[in-house]
Amino acid sequence: MTSLIKPDQTWMLWAFLTGWAAVSIHLEQKYEWASKVTSSVIALTGALILSNLRIIPTESPVYDSVWTYVIPIAIPLLLFECNIKKIWRESGRLLIVFMIGAVGTFLGALVGFFALHKFIPDLGYVATIMTGSYIGGGVNFVALADAFNAPSEIVAATTIADNLLMALYFFVLLSIPSITFFRKHFNHPLIDEIEAAESSPSNEEIPGSSNGWKTSEVTFKDIAFAFASSVIIVTVSIEIADLFAKIIPTGNPILAALNSLLGNMYLILTTVTMLLATYKADFFSSIKGAQEIGMFLMIIFMVVIGTPASIPAIIKTAPLLLVFCAIVVAVNMLILFAGAKIFNFNLEEAIIASNANIGGPATAPAMAIAKGWTSLVGPSVLVAVFGYVVGNYFGIIIGNILL
Repeated sequence: MTSLIKPDQTWMLWAFLTGWAAVSIHLEQKYEWASKVTSSVIALTGALILSNLRIIPTESPVYDSVWTYVIPIAIPLLLFECNIKKIWRESGRLLIVFMIGAVGTFLGALVGFFALHKFIPDLGYVATIMTGSYIGGGVNFVALADAFNAPSEIVAATTIADNLLMALYFFVLLSIPSITFFRKHFNHPLIDEIEAAESSPSNEEIPGSSNGWKTSEVTFKDIAFAFASSVIIVTVSIEIADLFAKIIPTGNPILAALNSLLGNMYLILTTVTMLLATYKADFFSSIKGAQEIGMFLMIIFMVVIGTPASIPAIIKTAPLLLVFCAIVVAVNMLILFAGAKIFNFNLEEAIIASNANIGGPATAPAMAIAKGWTSLVGPSVLVAVFGYVVGNYFGIIIGNILL
């Protein structure tokens, strides 16, 4: 059965992809219910419904173009602020807790895989994707799904399961400061300070939009430099990855693994961008609007993810994937809070570091602001952005182990 919009109606499909992505972002920023659902889920769900109703096609060269060009261009745009020197200088303590949590996510993915792989087909793809996502964020989710050619139905079902779990996870995190066990076993100076002051909330200067995006003046030059820089970085990264893939032999397991790692375009792309953002920080941090452009491209990708997915298949698969995601998050929190206790980190640092792991650069500072922990707002953003980098490394290692 053919769809109303045909696969070769290129302009019609591009109009739908960009238009629905824009509508999803608008809904997220205007309505509270949509901000909780997130634009990513709105974008994916809308495309999922329309493709299952045969209004848009499930396959098209247009969708292939998004995988081939849009996603690689988006990744550097989202990493221009990833100055490793700045992250360490301003966020050293939080970064240590964050990395403990990253190890927890890595171990959680392995535990979840070996517990459930007999019940969930293609669980190795899910473990790979969610390792990156629960250390970094949506950037890693997309990059790893593409890098390992994850089946679209698995990606769509994982997205839904992930977002269902996130709602429960944030509820738990927000509740932890009120739980006697945690208050008894951890130092909590920021909580004590706020309670002692008994002042009215002074956090009204929260950024106006629900997702914390700042309003900034973006110039014509910013747009030009953002796109040009990203395309050049992608081009150089592809050439470097191809070179490694050609010159590194695959005669034994160790060299084969090295070939797979260094020949991975996304790993090289992440590394090159990180190095440039660190050693040419003045240039890349001055480009305004790069994050926003990158996120818009990511939302377009989420629309594409929804198009080939079957609703009955997702309903069948998503509940078990929810259990898998819960295992990963539970192990992350267990390792992170245990590490924080052993190394004498504060409860507030542990909570925000876990949020930076699982949630990312939008949710971690939002929680810090909401709780009044203003000293952790800046560091939470920096370590969460750093997660974009290390998330790909951990995810690719998991992928090479399990796939």
